[in-house]
Amino acid sequence: MLHIAVCEDDGCLLALIEEKVQKYFRENHMAVMLETYDRSDFLKYDVQEGKYFDIVLSDIEMPDTDGMKLAKQIRSSLPDVIIIFVTAYLKYAIDAYELEIFRYIPKSLLDEKLQRALEDAVKRIQSQPQKSYLIRTAAKVEKILLKQIVYIQKDGKNAVIICTDGSVKKVRKSLANVYQELHSQDFVFVER
Repeated sequence: MLHIAVCEDDGCLLALIEEKVQKYFRENHMAVMLETYDRSDFLKYDVQEGKYFDIVLSDIEMPDTDGMKLAKQIRSSLPDVIIIFVTAYLKYAIDAYELEIFRYIPKSLLDEKLQRALEDAVKRIQSQPQKSYLIRTAAKVEKILLKQIVYIQKDGKNAVIICTDGSVKKVRKSLANVYQELHSQDFVFVER
């Protein structure tokens, strides 16, 4: 499942972009969790609090935090995020390259350019190696990307996985077993 944020201070345009993004992923049979923000500072705070996004579509000219500052702040917390600017202001296009902005879509060309930008973003995400941890139970198999795991702690006979989106997953294994199954140098096992 992809996690997507759309940030736009114009409510009508926000609803339009949300509709187009939902339509694209629905037609391509892909599951997404889409969150919309009409204030850039709300998105900034959510990312600072650990919320994870694969793709962020944002306006540039906004009250509160402008899109360029917002992109810098998001990039510092989510270095692999794909940022797409949807804006009426072309004067920022050169500065956007310095922030490694994936696409720069003029609002006047939204119908023509958005679908292609989403296609290319999905291709980039799918081409990246996605290390993950699988939780298998009798009822389901759940995949958690390693980059979404904040930490894992013990709770009785369970290992409890705390994720960037605030979700909590339990697996009936010892911490040592989970640590071995992770096969990653990104985690440190701490004992008494």
